[in-house]
Amino acid sequence: MLHPMPHPMSDRISIQLYTLRTLGDVDLILDTVAAAGYKNVEGIGSHLDDAAIVARKIAARGLKMTSSHVGLAALRDRPDALIAACHSLGFTDLYMPAVPPEMRHMDAPGWTAIGHELATLAERFATSGITLGYHNHDWEMDKKSGDKTALELLFQAAGASGLAWQVDVAWLVRGHADPKAWMARYHPIITAAHVKDIAPQGKNRDQDGWADVGAGILDWKDLWTACLAAGARHMIVEHDKPADPGLSARASLAYLRSITA
Repeated sequence: MLHPMPHPMSDRISIQLYTLRTLGDVDLILDTVAAAGYKNVEGIGSHLDDAAIVARKIAARGLKMTSSHVGLAALRDRPDALIAACHSLGFTDLYMPAVPPEMRHMDAPGWTAIGHELATLAERFATSGITLGYHNHDWEMDKKSGDKTALELLFQAAGASGLAWQVDVAWLVRGHADPKAWMARYHPIITAAHVKDIAPQGKNRDQDGWADVGAGILDWKDLWTACLAAGARHMIVEHDKPADPGLSARASLAYLRSITA
């Protein structure tokens, strides 16, 4: 049975600060998202390195960090420091955004191995009240063992460890997968969704084919409801390569407010 949809829906909106990385300065990034109207943000690994400082900057702008990404190397090398950073910043949802580039085309045993490793890490983080999850791209849709994709092998290996899934809907579509079918299948482990859009074919090439939410080809009115029904607590706006980060952040939020009012 799928989870009931939380209300009000707009309370779930956040933005992944990676979207604004080209602005460089953390203060400018936070000023920009606050001015755009966001109340929640999702961090990246560098924010955890300076957690106490970043926490003060976030609070000063009336923002809340509800989750963060962090790389595999940091998860392996300094889990205790990451747990302390999560507590300092006041959130309990941490996601590994991707396997390192050299691992993205692993064979089936490689994906099974990473699933086992993430399971062990998830169990360790859970003892400190932190839920560890995995964020997908399109390469996890590659078939590695018969009809089984890399993502299926990873989740199968993780088993009942508590490893969560942060669904990146647009990357699933780029991987030629049906996001609603995947979310229906894995809804027990879904805790968040990335909300991004894909430009029409041949458009926005300078932005790697991405679009502001609502300006692309995805039906986000339908997908928004599907993500929440599948268990997503956080709905996180992201644009991987916006031409104007501030304008993109504002446009995406305005669209989402129009469909969640």
